[in-house]
Order: sequence, then structure tokens, then C-alpha cells
Amino acid sequence: MATTKSQAGDERGPSTSGNQSRGSTPSDFLKAVLGRPVVVKLNTATEYRGILTCLDGYMNIALEQTEEYENGELKNNFGDAFIRGNNVMYISAGRSA
Repeated sequence: MATTKSQAGDERGPSTSGNQSRGSTPSDFLKAVLGRPVVVKLNTATEYRGILTCLDGYMNIALEQTEEYENGELKNNFGDAFIRGNNVMYISAGRSA
């Protein structure tokens, strides 16, 4: 990954590349999937699949029609679920049913 240097010669970190150079950011992705099916993977490898209804700056997540999966196996069904953001490894766009 490329880094940039200021005129003083100090490194400024990675330069923008990939999707960010085209204007797509993680924030854009999250706005796009709001109200749609998502997969939320936790640090414990547990996955929750449901409709993303709300999230905040701490990555706290609210889901509807939530299913809990462990090792790919359905364990529980929940109507609504709240997931604390510090447990989230990633959010991905879910498959439509």
C-alpha cells in the first residue's frame, strides 16, 4: 500500500485507493444496506442474519427477523435483536430469500 509524504518529509499513511477513489466508502455501504438483509459476524464467529434497521457510530446494530447461526447451523430465531458494536467483526450484504 502506498504512503504519501508531506513537504516536510513525514509519512501521512496510506493513500486512497480502490473503492474509496471512486467515492464509495464504508459509510456509503452501510447507508445502502439499511433496510435490507445483512449478515453480521461477531468476534466469536457467531453470525446473525436479518434486516438491518438501525446502526450508530459505535456499530451498535438493530436487526429484525433475526436468525442466529453457529458453525453454519441455525440455532435461534429472534424477532428483533440488538448487537453491541464492540462484538462485531464485520457486516456484509445478505442474500435475498
